[in-house]
Amino acid sequence: MPDKITNDKLAINVQGVTKQFGTLKALDTVDLKARQSKVTGLLGPNGAGKSTLIKIMTTLLSPDDGRVMVDGVDVLADPSEARKRIGLAGQYAAVDDFLTGRETLYMVGRLYGMDSPQAKKRSQELLERLDLVDAADRQTKTYSGGMRRRLDLGASLVATPHVLFLDEPTTGLDPRTRLQLWDIIRDLVKQGVTILLTTQYLEEADALCDYIYVVDHGKMIVEGTAESLKSSLGQDVIELRVSDAQLARAKEVIEQRLKTEVEVDDLTQRLRVRTTSGTDDLLAVAAELKKAKLTAEELSVHRPSLDDVFLAVTGHSAKETK
Repeated sequence: MPDKITNDKLAINVQGVTKQFGTLKALDTVDLKARQSKVTGLLGPNGAGKSTLIKIMTTLLSPDDGRVMVDGVDVLADPSEARKRIGLAGQYAAVDDFLTGRETLYMVGRLYGMDSPQAKKRSQELLERLDLVDAADRQTKTYSGGMRRRLDLGASLVATPHVLFLDEPTTGLDPRTRLQLWDIIRDLVKQGVTILLTTQYLEEADALCDYIYVVDHGKMIVEGTAESLKSSLGQDVIELRVSDAQLARAKEVIEQRLKTEVEVDDLTQRLRVRTTSGTDDLLAVAAELKKAKLTAEELSVHRPSLDDVFLAVTGHSAKETK
């Protein structure tokens, strides 16, 4: 694609990484580049290889082949130095229920080699940044899911990482807490932190990511900015929902009228068809359904979304992978 990332100002440079577990090839000659002080998204279905790649980039797993550079450090040759430059927050908040928020951050600071005054100062800074001051001296077992996730993020920031890996950080959070974390991520980028984000919420990737990779079956299958990926489909999308009983007949009627393939999402009972004549074809579909005595519970036309891209390149909706 014309907006591919070049090698200048790279915070992450993954080249030809392969990883196999028995007969399963989890990663197959994967390449990935992430610019400094940007958010790079890594999307893909469950089991696609996202978490395996994150583990390799963060020194938790060794590849069978390939090279990984993070913040100018060869991760495989010098993992100790690489760890000084990265932070990692996983899908689930890894905090001790019986420590307070303040104690958690202080402990992490001490583990990083800070003296006691430094660790106390850094803990207070992060508690303020993450809006946890009021709960700082409560045991974390009393925290809500969103508070625990913010504290886990704080723990990954104690050492002020140059590169931060966020592995599905907002999974299971309510919309308000998710938006709070989005603001924190944007603030970190403004301060110069590079972020590699995996997520199954495509609206999250659309809102936050400067560049996106999609991985499936261990291979990188498409990359680009959110806009370039959506534009690559080159067509509007007509979407409709009918009852189970009418699904097959509605698909047949639309394909006969528009002379093109209709995609079926069995999970949501939705039919999707790409078109270069959005409004005109929408009216034609509505007329054909009425003539066939079929009822569309929903019928709309819209510009392609990242979910449409995901469906086009993987064969199923991201919603099916959650």
